[in-house]
Amino acid sequence: MITYKKLAEEIQSRTGIRTKTLLHNWIGPILGKVVREADHRGDPPLTALVVHTDDGKVGSGYKEVLAVAGEPPVEDEMAREYHAANARLACYRHFGAALPPGGGKPALAPRLQGAVERRRARVDKPPQVCDSCFVQLPSTGICDSCS
Repeated sequence: MITYKKLAEEIQSRTGIRTKTLLHNWIGPILGKVVREADHRGDPPLTALVVHTDDGKVGSGYKEVLAVAGEPPVEDEMAREYHAANARLACYRHFGAALPPGGGKPALAPRLQGAVERRRARVDKPPQVCDSCFVQLPSTGICDSCS
């Protein structure tokens, strides 16, 4: 995977074309061309490899991947991320990346996976309760009523 920022730096470095225009104003049309060219060649959608630095998610332009493939839009954000994870694995397999035994499995970007796991840990963890008065404990773990 690569972030939009790193990809933009790489594009400017390799082409020698520099711009002070904000990234989000020019990267989309370029990635749109990549989506269409990959589809034309029969390659998996390379743009699934590009994620945001801050949250590890694909951008809103990922909808073009679905449109070019003739698939309906995916409104649910996490469903879109899992679609992109499958597309990334298809890219790795298609272009001969080194994969773990068994061929690998779709994976969210590490930053996003970490956020999902933290959220899951908060939801799955039952609230602590005071042994004396059976009131839910505050985040300090010390009962306000009994201490």
